[in-house]
Amino acid sequence: MTPFEIPPWNDAEAPEGVRLQKVMAAAGVASRRVSEQMIEAGWVEVNGEIVTELGRRIDPAVDLVAVDGVAVQLDPAKRYVMLNKPVGVVSSLSDERGRPDLRRFTDSFEERLFNVGRLDAETSGLLILTNDGDLAHVLAHPSFGVMKTYIAKVEGRVTPQTVARLTAGVTLDDGPIAADKARLLDVERATSLVELTLHSGRNRIVRRMLAEVGHPVVELVRRSFGPLNLGTLKAGGMRELTRAEVGALLTLSRDAGAEGAAGAGQEGAADAGHGSAADAGHDAAGSTAPGTVPGTGRDAAGSTAPGDRPAKNKRRK
Repeated sequence: MTPFEIPPWNDAEAPEGVRLQKVMAAAGVASRRVSEQMIEAGWVEVNGEIVTELGRRIDPAVDLVAVDGVAVQLDPAKRYVMLNKPVGVVSSLSDERGRPDLRRFTDSFEERLFNVGRLDAETSGLLILTNDGDLAHVLAHPSFGVMKTYIAKVEGRVTPQTVARLTAGVTLDDGPIAADKARLLDVERATSLVELTLHSGRNRIVRRMLAEVGHPVVELVRRSFGPLNLGTLKAGGMRELTRAEVGALLTLSRDAGAEGAAGAGQEGAADAGHGSAADAGHDAAGSTAPGTVPGTGRDAAGSTAPGDRPAKNKRRK
């Protein structure tokens, strides 16, 4: 039984749909009574419209439900897993060259999972495994601009002026690019630690940007992807996403999809989905210690996932 398993609905018994509070309770949002209170308080939306009547019936396979602005997954067949991909593993379910691939991780699940986007073999960090194709498309496609944060150990002593260049923008062979955020975390005698946050999906973009400013990447790890943070998950470790994390991803997908539909084509043409080009390059040297910042023995800073229940301390307006 998966964390999101919901008893199958009997369409013959409910030809007009299932009561909203029953669906919410089965999805683990809250008990049926508390779900009724949420509906009456105006916290629940169906297909973008606030619902306050307890008699509302929905089709769990079609309708979109959100509680306090956070989407709720109603499909029991969907699976969402966070993997801290280790160095040396390619982001593919098979590899013609015989290199270690993701099957060692996906084979432990009954569902056929695939990866959302890619990290190259020499980059470690957060990779989502799922069988939700619609979500994967939005999260991986560059036109939707999902934010990703990387920590890079680079050659040389990075200066604040160089960090400013990264956010101001540099020009690469395929055009200009700027990090959404950049921070200098540490400077040692011959190396530095830099944190970059960006929404671009262009191929090897982190490595190319840092090489352009004179600091080739030695080690690279992706610490966050959208609302998800790697936390203390060790390299090679996996865990299923919490209900709150799934809700955050679905909400991000819903919002990004709406924005992306209006502004599609603004971002570069890197391929997307589980067959997309790698976000990071393949010229790194060395490996990253499990669950640590490159070049250090300590955990990277980052908040843990939110709680499993939606907020219930305020009325939606």
